[in-house]
Amino acid sequence: MTTGLAGKQIVVTGAGGALGGAVVEALSAAGATCHAPARDELDLTDEAAVTAYYARLPPLWASVQVAGGYAGGPFVDTSAADLRRQIDMNLTTCFLCCREAVKSMTRASIAGGRISDGGGRIINIGSRAALAPAGGSIAYSLSKAAVVALTQCLADEVKGSRILVNAVIPSIIDTPANRAAMPSAHHDRWPKPAEIASAITWLASPDNGLVSGALLPVYGVS
Repeated sequence: MTTGLAGKQIVVTGAGGALGGAVVEALSAAGATCHAPARDELDLTDEAAVTAYYARLPPLWASVQVAGGYAGGPFVDTSAADLRRQIDMNLTTCFLCCREAVKSMTRASIAGGRISDGGGRIINIGSRAALAPAGGSIAYSLSKAAVVALTQCLADEVKGSRILVNAVIPSIIDTPANRAAMPSAHHDRWPKPAEIASAITWLASPDNGLVSGALLPVYGVS
């Protein structure tokens, strides 16, 4: 059982989706206080808005960047605008939230705040498409590969602040939308949102005192 999350302040982006909702449920069940900005109240690609949002929160223990999206299509039909949209949706949102979370955690540590017993935890959402790239969704794969690089670079940069930075790497997640898009697939083999949320909860907890810079595959048996 994950321990030590009672009273911890945690941001979860993308909470309106299947995975984000499961993450909020799991962290809340472990006693954390979750801050889950709605899409219509916070544009995660707006630097000033993200900075202001994090600045008004209590000192953070963790930030989980679930917000993102998928777009596929043949490479020759992918425009620069398509690429920019995927970069903004998956990388820019993650970059800005990670940056502001680190600021919050660093301020709290310096001030002797709630998280003085540990620097904090940052968890990003990568994709199997970033580690085992294939054709058909190159803009998406590029954007998620950048999230992977961000995770590992940031883990190295903040290790002196006792902030642990990791990413979970899902394959196709078992959601109603994915089932509808691929009705003939073996849905029972796909990882479930609650299963991925359990892995995220452990990475976000004080129980994880060593793991940083990891890319945790949560592929199921697909």
